[in-house]
Amino acid sequence: MQSRFNSIRPFFTVAAVVFWSACLLSAKTCPAQADWKAGIASVVITPQAPTPMAGAFSPVPRTEKIHDLHAKALALEDAKGTRLVIVALDICMVPMELRQAMENEVARRFNLPPNGLLLNASHTHAGPETRPNRVVLYGFPPEVVQQVERYVAWLQGRLVEVIGAALEDLRPATLSFSQDQAPFACNRRLKTENGYQMARNPDGRFDHDVPVLQVKGKDGKLRAVLFGYACHATSYFSPQFHGDYPAIAQLAVEEAQPGAVAMFLAGCGADQCPTGSGLEAMKQQGRQLAEAVSRAISSDARPVRGPLRVAIEQVPLEFDTPPTREELLRQTKITGDARTMIQRRRAEVLLKELDETGTLRKTYPYYVHVARFGDDLTLVALAWEVVVDYSLRLKKELTGPPVWVAGYSNEMYNYLPSLRVLKEGGYEAEGSLTRYTHAPARFAPSVEATVVGKVHELLGKLRESSGGSPP
Repeated sequence: MQSRFNSIRPFFTVAAVVFWSACLLSAKTCPAQADWKAGIASVVITPQAPTPMAGAFSPVPRTEKIHDLHAKALALEDAKGTRLVIVALDICMVPMELRQAMENEVARRFNLPPNGLLLNASHTHAGPETRPNRVVLYGFPPEVVQQVERYVAWLQGRLVEVIGAALEDLRPATLSFSQDQAPFACNRRLKTENGYQMARNPDGRFDHDVPVLQVKGKDGKLRAVLFGYACHATSYFSPQFHGDYPAIAQLAVEEAQPGAVAMFLAGCGADQCPTGSGLEAMKQQGRQLAEAVSRAISSDARPVRGPLRVAIEQVPLEFDTPPTREELLRQTKITGDARTMIQRRRAEVLLKELDETGTLRKTYPYYVHVARFGDDLTLVALAWEVVVDYSLRLKKELTGPPVWVAGYSNEMYNYLPSLRVLKEGGYEAEGSLTRYTHAPARFAPSVEATVVGKVHELLGKLRESSGGSPP
């Protein structure tokens, strides 16, 4: 009897290995199949009527295009019905008014709470202008302001349409995460005798990671690819609308993955610029990013399981010492070129605020948006133009699953400098202020600690609500 058992022991050993391997594989993959539904949709948002271009600093309305601009929506729903809709837009910036209007619309039409809506702009400078108040500050005529207002109203309708289509498309899906790198982002803060200037600094900080989220259908076919990168979309300045290198990358990914929709999520690239410029450079950088995405798709992707936990809050960021009335009066009398006149008009707006309220605003509300995908992925979406320090710091501090940090999310108001950048000065710390009327002064040194602290707080609450320990 013993000899007979010994003769068949190898069979049982192999069977046991196969059995337990299958169990482990099932535990790793089946929950992903059971946990998720996903829906994908895309609409064209290229201006249909003459509209000024963001980043062009020109009142000339435009209709010419190199390619169409898009808004793409990825709707995700876990087994408990928690939903997150990520909308990636080929525009420069999402104004606060648009974010608030979209919150109200999706809540009314789709019962989607604010924490379930994530808007992200690629920050292409060759996209349409979306901020009427910015147009006024630049001194453009009233008809240009009206053109921008009409486009934003039309855009809002298109966004409601694409979100609704993505939610209607919800069906069983599996998610997986992997990442690679692309080398073309370069720090643009260079220390000189005259302080930090906007110039390429190959020795500066950067984040070359390319995070990739794959969405596959029940049949295993790739349905969507969400990927990110931290770099300004300023490869090619032209009088024609285009989505810069992010759009080129999306087109290349979709060509390499027939039937899949590619979506770009802008990272913390406020102080990052492409290493080259021009039409050919834009095409090359888009291909480089697409190649990184393809490598990530081909690698061993990590399953992303539920449950989905999301949170969004606004935290007040403090301004530093505001200008005095005398300083503002002096600025209202300056003369010079177009950029100088922008500073003058900004001073006039702030002076009016001071006269009407007796004070200048001391804080500004800032969106912090976080999502936890089970114990497999953490997504942090920060508003405004975020310098790379935030991405590097959060990836280091948030332990556990991979961390994906996006900027340009939910609202674009100003630059979000780190404490280091504030101390160094330069454009991202204070030079950009003349282009915004909401900021009477540069931000206080507490800004980085406030934002990072809110990220930790929200993620801690999500972990506690699921019975786990804070990150």
